Amino acid sequence: MLQKCEGIVIRTNDYGESNKIVTLYTRELGKTGVMARGAKKPSSRLSAVTQPFTYGMFLFQKSSGLGGLQQAETIDSMRAIREDIFLTAYASYISELLDKGTDNNQINPYLFELYYQTLRLLGEEQDPEILTRIFELKMLAVIGSKPELDGCSICGNKEGTFHFSIREGGFICHRCFDKDPYRFAISPTTAKLLRLFYYFDLNRLGKISVKPETKKELKNVLEAYYQEYSGLYLKSKKFLDQIENMRDKL
Repeated sequence: MLQKCEGIVIRTNDYGESNKIVTLYTRELGKTGVMARGAKKPSSRLSAVTQPFTYGMFLFQKSSGLGGLQQAETIDSMRAIREDIFLTAYASYISELLDKGTDNNQINPYLFELYYQTLRLLGEEQDPEILTRIFELKMLAVIGSKPELDGCSICGNKEGTFHFSIREGGFICHRCFDKDPYRFAISPTTAKLLRLFYYFDLNRLGKISVKPETKKELKNVLEAYYQEYSGLYLKSKKFLDQIENMRDKL
């Protein structure tokens, strides 16, 4: 049966001398894999549309295993991302997080839209660090590890000064600081952004400016939280860290 889907290439693997196995995240089917025969050849009509991060319409023969890609049409090549090593690093990390955090054929149009909007904004010179933090926060619900961001994870109080506890899985208020001496002492701005980013509609994102020290707190909290609760190992994370260190030295 032929299936037509709106999708984005999240991963490719070479297969033989001229073929590619392409992993798509689609609006209609969720994550699915297809065989793109001859796609490694520069002259192939499937060569360009099976590049990483490409957004397009894909027609493939659906089966219980890998489908066979028959036709594809590019909607947005995401060329600006692929031509920038820094943006490529962020997009690769986001794509691998989506890949490792989802199972095949789990339909989630909201997640498709989130992924597409994140890539689109990366190509439009929005802050890649902030976009990555927003995506990480929203992915926590997908992998079943939502942190407590509405109040204190111990006493439930919604007023006061908040830090972040990895052990308790979310915010803890000043009344409960003694319950976790290893908590992350974060600023009120970081606490506000953690909650805002989790609930925020990415379509409404304008230009946003975040201080470097706040970015560092956001990254440290989410990095530790993912290590504790996600069970995911992402190869692209090491590459992204190297790229960020390189950028900071420029």
